[in-house]
Amino acid sequence: MRLILYSKPGCHLCEGLQEKLEQVQNLNFDLEVRDITTREDWFLAYQYEVPVICLSTNRQEAKDAEGERIEERLPRPSPRASVQQLTQMLAKYFSN
Repeated sequence: MRLILYSKPGCHLCEGLQEKLEQVQNLNFDLEVRDITTREDWFLAYQYEVPVICLSTNRQEAKDAEGERIEERLPRPSPRASVQQLTQMLAKYFSN
């Protein structure tokens, strides 16, 4: 599994969430941080909503018409959520 974190430079919410995601244990995932200022499509999609977390599977059948991996957008956790609470939330999506 891959977790994608859409963020932008100077965003304290993004930095805090990234720190917590890097501390999550007992879940097997790769974390990819995407700076929305590097691509216009990401910027237009997420400029008012960062941080955004998406889950991407590595399965071949999970691709859209352009051959891109399909991403499932996850609810944004509270900035006050602990690493344990974040782990519990993610575990629900990883089990599906």
